[in-house]
Parts: sequence; C-alpha cells; structure tokens
Amino acid sequence: MKSKDEKVRAVGRPPPKPLIYICSPLKGDERRNIEKANYYARYAYKQGCIPLAPHVIFTQFLDDNDPKERKDGMAMGIDLLECCAELWVFGTNISKGMRKEIDYARKRQIKIRWIVLQETEK
Repeated sequence: MKSKDEKVRAVGRPPPKPLIYICSPLKGDERRNIEKANYYARYAYKQGCIPLAPHVIFTQFLDDNDPKERKDGMAMGIDLLECCAELWVFGTNISKGMRKEIDYARKRQIKIRWIVLQETEK
C-alpha cells in the first residue's frame, strides 16, 4: 500500500492541499466560538490548506449538551483527525475537548501547530 506521499496523481494535477484539523473551543459562548472557528478555518484556507472544523459541522445536527451526542461527536472528530495532515490549535484557552484532540494527535504523531491570533484579527 502506498503512503500519502506516494499515491499516484492524474497527469497535470497539482498535489493535493493538506487537510487541516481546526482545534478551538466550543463551550462557553458557543455562538461566538463557532464564529471564531469559522474565522480560523478561513485563515487555514488562506494558507493554502483545506480546513476541517468538526465542532462547527457536528453542532448543526448534534446536541452538544446531550452527553451521548457529545461523545459521538468527539469520536467522529477523532476519526476525521486521523485523516488530517496537521492539527492547528487556536488560542490559549484549551478546553477538555481540545485536550483530547491534542493528546490523540501527539499519540498518533500528527503534526501540531499552535496559533495565537491577535484579538483584533478575529
């Protein structure tokens, strides 16, 4: 089986952009935190990457206040993290959910980037 870097591409097609897992808080001011996550996703996009923010996607159909649905959402996020080239951690406030994602990335040796943007940038 070929590695990610050895996969055969169509002739003339540029290499795929890296898939980046956006790691940022959800709890607290949920509406504002989702706005920030969307901003972080745009930041990754402008860096030439494909951003993935599962906590923004999954809260569209899962109830984060329901313990089973939260657990399922976290598990699906971890499954998606496995497909990503890097985990980008935004901010300095690390939530419990973020800690699980960071710990998983470390265990699986997925590259982690710590990004702190100025409040005026958000």
